[in-house]
Amino acid sequence: MTVNFNMGFAILLIFMAAVAGASVVAAESSKEVIVKTVKGQKVCDQGWECKGLSKYCCNDTISDFFQTYQFEDLFAKRNTPVAHAVGFWDYKSFITAAALFQPLGFGTTGGGYGVATGGPLAWGLCYNKEMSPSQDYCDDFYKYDYPCAPGAQYYGRGAIPIYWNYNYGAIGEGLKEDLLNHPEYIEQNATLAFQAAMWRWMTPVKKGQPSAHDAFVGNWKPTKNDTLAKRVPGFGTTMNILYGDNVCGQGDIDPMNVIVSHYQYYLDLMGVGREEAGPHEVLTCAEQVPFNPSYKSSS
Repeated sequence: MTVNFNMGFAILLIFMAAVAGASVVAAESSKEVIVKTVKGQKVCDQGWECKGLSKYCCNDTISDFFQTYQFEDLFAKRNTPVAHAVGFWDYKSFITAAALFQPLGFGTTGGGYGVATGGPLAWGLCYNKEMSPSQDYCDDFYKYDYPCAPGAQYYGRGAIPIYWNYNYGAIGEGLKEDLLNHPEYIEQNATLAFQAAMWRWMTPVKKGQPSAHDAFVGNWKPTKNDTLAKRVPGFGTTMNILYGDNVCGQGDIDPMNVIVSHYQYYLDLMGVGREEAGPHEVLTCAEQVPFNPSYKSSS
């Protein structure tokens, strides 16, 4: 498995966390916003995009700062003849998928930087599945919880690629979709593929661990064991959660440095100083102990 497959979308998720939601919805906004106070806390509902009376829905929603033309600029090469998912990924599918998670803080928590587009991420979302997979990614270790369906192949699919039967099973449970028996749904439905990536971003891999979202926006407080493992809030730990020992705990290896360089370039585009990303131990996961080391069968 290569960590660069559709890596641009993982950086976009981090971008959403960095730029989003700092300002409260303006009074003159054309949106119909329901505002209530529940148990002393202000909560809001902004209709289809941020529904359900959440404190996060009192902030700007994604469509307030990230619109169609910016999506097109970011992923400008996704429909070129050399791409492998022409016509699959689009803004409507992205914003529809995001509506499921905005009440939970996706794109509605963050620092309020302005949007800037372009650069290397123009080549993001050129795939919706792994090309020429070398195996079916069925791990019998999980045969009781997530048994492999006859004939199913669990190779990489999606905006943040899903591999292995246990990941399809867990994400399917989270989204209430039968991905264990039908992993192909991810490469057939762009909204579902985006939702799967957002679910992974917002959801801890295991109990007691942070989600990538919480590690990045500062909602997570490391334990003593985390500190000993050199895991601290910031960009490096999001890589640890999303990519594990494929990129982390191995020093300054190229796969990790490529992701870091994309992130730094994004900071440049936003007009944010690279020093805002923090020192080396915060920016990278070079010396971090992976949260979830790979099983031998999954390596």
